[in-house]
Amino acid sequence: MTLTATDDLSITRRTVPTSLGDIAVAEVGDGPVLVMLHGGGPGASGLSNYAQNLPALSQHFRVVLPDQPGFGGSYRPSQDDLDARSITEITVDALLQALDELDIDRFHLLGNSLGGAAAIAMAQSRPERVSTLVLMAPGGGWVPFGPTPTEGQKEMFRYYNGTGPSEKKMAAFIRAMVYDHKQFGEDVVRQRYESSLDESHVEFYHRYNAAFGARGGMDPLWRDLHRIKAPTLLLWGRDDRTITFDGAALMLKQIRDVQLHVFGKCGHWVQLERQPEFERLVADFLAAHP
Repeated sequence: MTLTATDDLSITRRTVPTSLGDIAVAEVGDGPVLVMLHGGGPGASGLSNYAQNLPALSQHFRVVLPDQPGFGGSYRPSQDDLDARSITEITVDALLQALDELDIDRFHLLGNSLGGAAAIAMAQSRPERVSTLVLMAPGGGWVPFGPTPTEGQKEMFRYYNGTGPSEKKMAAFIRAMVYDHKQFGEDVVRQRYESSLDESHVEFYHRYNAAFGARGGMDPLWRDLHRIKAPTLLLWGRDDRTITFDGAALMLKQIRDVQLHVFGKCGHWVQLERQPEFERLVADFLAAHP
């Protein structure tokens, strides 16, 4: 399995200015807008996390893939930025400005992990803009019942610390993210490792991890889950070792219009590990809520 499946697609890449800094955005397809927010692992970006899903989803939607602040081609928040506001607050502000610049008013919204936290916060603060919401093991909306930090979170923290990044560390990180790491070969490990080496991203990641610790983790978005008005689909790997499935109960109780699909033998990266089912579920759910 590879992380690139976009050779036959016409992907538009642009840099969108905001008052905070530039946001890199990739787009493909036509139709209703689907904004997809990536997770926060080392080397993550919109395309690296969702490239394999674009051939299917771009048949139905105008897929918009922003790189969140600190990741990919987007600007890197400073220490002062992270002292003043959480990474989720920064991300929501920057992405809403970027969507305004792209003349995107109302949209379907999907987020995984760190991107799931931004998606929840956007749906809470600007409910009139979010038509439907798809959350894959989202940060912030989840209250763990087991030990924290989780196994996956520990691997994220370790990656840039100690002796610094390496292919061995990236392999360990991927093992913690998925149920069956054997489906991800050396080419995937190397590709993700190489994308994690940007010096400005490494510097940001140290600031980000320190700010994460100082704030005691993600913003407690779970307190206001009742403010989400959009029909919501939760997708969760039963065997997720990063944002564990036990946190789903609170979201099911507090979100008004919600449904849940659980994948056995699946970890944190549903869009990769259960790709065909993920694409079908998302397309069907959004089509049912035009």
